[in-house]
This record gives sequence, C-alpha cells and structure tokens, in this order.
Amino acid sequence: MCYTTTLQKTASELDKRFQRKLDSELLVSFQPSDQIVGFTFPITPIIASDHPAFITAASWGLVPHWAKDDSFRKNLLNAKIETIETLPSFKDAVQNRCLVVADGFYEWKWLDAKGKKKQKYRIGLAEEEIFTMAGIYSYWQNKSTGVIFKTYSIVTTEANELMSEIHNTKKRMPVILNRKNENDWLNGFNINEFVSPNIELIAESLND
Repeated sequence: MCYTTTLQKTASELDKRFQRKLDSELLVSFQPSDQIVGFTFPITPIIASDHPAFITAASWGLVPHWAKDDSFRKNLLNAKIETIETLPSFKDAVQNRCLVVADGFYEWKWLDAKGKKKQKYRIGLAEEEIFTMAGIYSYWQNKSTGVIFKTYSIVTTEANELMSEIHNTKKRMPVILNRKNENDWLNGFNINEFVSPNIELIAESLND
C-alpha cells in the first residue's frame, strides 16, 4: 500500500513540470516535504478532473459524500483498482479522477515473518523526477460547520517485480502514471487500462 510519500519540489518546479498554476489555497498551504504521512490527512497538491487547468489542494484520506462524519477516512487512504467500481466507499467517486503529485514514496520490507525487523526504502523515478499517482476524489460537507472538503485516495494495484521484493507482504503499489497517460486517467479512460503501470522505478534502501 502507500501511506507515506515525498514531495520536495518548489511551487515553481511544479508549475514548470505540469504547465499549470497553483491555486490560491495551495499556495498558502504548500510546503515541500520529505515525509508526507497519510494518517495525518495532510493537504497536498493534486490535479483534479473538475479543474484540470490548476494544481489544487486536497486532503489525503477520502471521505465519501454520504458519510455522516470523517471518522473512518484512515481506512480510505488507498483504493484498490480491482474493487473501486463496486465498493460503496469508492464507487461514487470512480469518475472523479485526480493526479496525486509526488517525487517519491516509502515502503518497508519485512525481514522476518512477523515484521519485527523491517528495511525502509524510498521509491521514485530516476533523478528524483516529479511524477503522478492515480487518485480519486470526493467532496464532503461537514454538517456541523458547513465547510466543504475535497479529499482523495491513492489508487493501488498489484506490485510489479521490484515492488514485490520490497512490499513482500501484501505486494501492492500505487498506480503510477507516465506523462503519456496522465490525461487519459483524468479523462475517465477505462480502469482496466491502468492495472499494470508501465513505468520504471528505482529504490533506495535507507537506514531509518
């Protein structure tokens, strides 16, 4: 799965990569970081299908529009591509596509059967390039305050050969898009076209 990412690029680097401006909310909140932890429900940059001309802000951890509260969003940080069209938490958001912006993510390899010993890896593209992960998003309104939040999940798929060696328990990985199919994802192309990402990853083992 994918619960910790990195994005250490500046706003101008994001503008250059995507040829899109950061919206005002994101400009206020955006800070480059080498560790973005999903369980803190951070505000991060995405490109959403309803406003594709901008890099916008959204909170990691999807809250379905029908949810009474956001108490279970910690379980919706990721969405399995095999089941997002049928699970109640995700099926209404399948066509709400987004690109989740990152320059890396972390995974931990189990070194023993119970996971008491683990090796941390940082995974990304060569030369620390900015890339995108497939995501789906939802708008949710807090009934107590009336505030509307945009929230998202990162879509995952079966691990490729590299990620199977690292994520050697559940053997999952994010659906990582290449520049050629980013717009296809945003434009609602068939889910099955993205099950096996065609992109070369590199992994760096870390002491921490």
